[in-house]
Amino acid sequence: MADTTATAITPPTRSNENRSTTPGSEGFKAFISSGWAERTEVLPPAREQAAYAAARRDRLSAQYPGQRLIVPAGRLKQRSNDTDYAFRAHSAFAHLTGWGSDAEPGAVLVLEPNGAAGHDATVYFRERAGRDSDEFYANPDIGEFWIGPRPSIAQVASDLAITVRGIADLASIFAIVDGETLLLREADPTVTLEVDEGRLRYVAERVLDSNATDSAFSVEVNGLHEVDDDFARAVSELRLVKDDWEINQMRLAVDATARGFDDVVRDLQDSSAHSRGERLVEGVFNTRARSDGNAVGYDTIAASGPHACILHWTRNDGPVTPGDVILLDAGVELDSYYTADITRTLPVNGTFTEVQRLVYETVREAADAAFAVAVPGAIFRDVHAAAMAVIARRTAEWGMLPVTAEEALLPHNGHHRRYMVHGTSHHLGLDVHDCAKARRDMYMDGVLEPGMVFTIEPGLYFQPDDLTVPAEFRGIGVRIEDDILMTETGAENLSAAIPRSADDVEAWIKALRA
Repeated sequence: MADTTATAITPPTRSNENRSTTPGSEGFKAFISSGWAERTEVLPPAREQAAYAAARRDRLSAQYPGQRLIVPAGRLKQRSNDTDYAFRAHSAFAHLTGWGSDAEPGAVLVLEPNGAAGHDATVYFRERAGRDSDEFYANPDIGEFWIGPRPSIAQVASDLAITVRGIADLASIFAIVDGETLLLREADPTVTLEVDEGRLRYVAERVLDSNATDSAFSVEVNGLHEVDDDFARAVSELRLVKDDWEINQMRLAVDATARGFDDVVRDLQDSSAHSRGERLVEGVFNTRARSDGNAVGYDTIAASGPHACILHWTRNDGPVTPGDVILLDAGVELDSYYTADITRTLPVNGTFTEVQRLVYETVREAADAAFAVAVPGAIFRDVHAAAMAVIARRTAEWGMLPVTAEEALLPHNGHHRRYMVHGTSHHLGLDVHDCAKARRDMYMDGVLEPGMVFTIEPGLYFQPDDLTVPAEFRGIGVRIEDDILMTETGAENLSAAIPRSADDVEAWIKALRA
């Protein structure tokens, strides 16, 4: 078993000794640790989402009586040399604590069984270093000279309305890991290593006591990993139905995204004048994401001309040419991490050609058909099936299929899927593809319930070299994507205020360019 100390829990800072000029003289150390104004520690009131996060923890606790649950936030990820990507806590950690863009790297949530059919929740994080510590000025990962003020244990406890302890105290948890401990393995490799070593110790002691064979040892260890997979599914499924606070966050994310789309439309003429206009479109939207939220919820797709036929085109280095359409798939992520995911396809010069309009309105027809079947009690996959029926019928009418629409829709065929290989819907929330680890019978074969938030996003993509389609269709890609909230009475289109019909899109562009 590894030495469970704060050093083991906190990975060492990447070395820069060969190029470091950090002062180290005794005179400097004495001087920099003195002469600072006394800090007045203000305890913030509990954030609004703290009560909702507590209720989510209670729901998870009820599923695992008597078992220790460990959910890490994760760590900084290296981008290059000693440069890291912006930190983003694991979605499950954010969901269960209410800590979003201000979460601390390396933090860990532990739900400890309390013997009363429940759990006591504690967040462990690396508290701020005092100004009498060299970490204050010499540690670029956590030093306040480098990254700014960090909260105290008391401040985090008040903010999240949860018990908080220093990261060194997490060693006491690792020391008592047993067969009833469950871990979100993917979140933090350091924590996973510590827990697994505790499990090895626990299983080895059991095998030794029972004189069991090595194979029994292996089976038991592997079984502990399997229950971790079940735990990952449980925390994912916990997000399938959103609470009131989450739904409001989704509304705010959609509203911010709508403002970003307006910004892009206003700037289309300037973007189309640049050789890499897609980059300008991306930059305009990302500016809105940073001003009104935390960041973009995923890499913005700004796909103009034939690039619109590439489903996840994120290089965004092509021109935005008048006469083409540009497919913009983008979403603002709020500081809470909740993100929108919306797509509109725009004529660059403000007016669709006849064929562009035909394709666009067909995609809208498919979206509306999917929307019509999205009602409480429907099966999630039926939303996709409704959209596919339209896609099959229209592509057959245009002479693109070697079979009839009815034949194409048979399970062993699917010829129409050549022009739309992706799905029509996915859950949405903290992740752009939220609840991805949920079981199929809870997701694709699951029943639509009030509080679920998901996309409806059919498309048609006619590759520029696809000889199965008439020449005038080639190089046209269209997707329309909306964010849907399931209510007690039916589906609410959260993004309906962003123009959807071809006529409304043209009017939108004209109005914002005036």
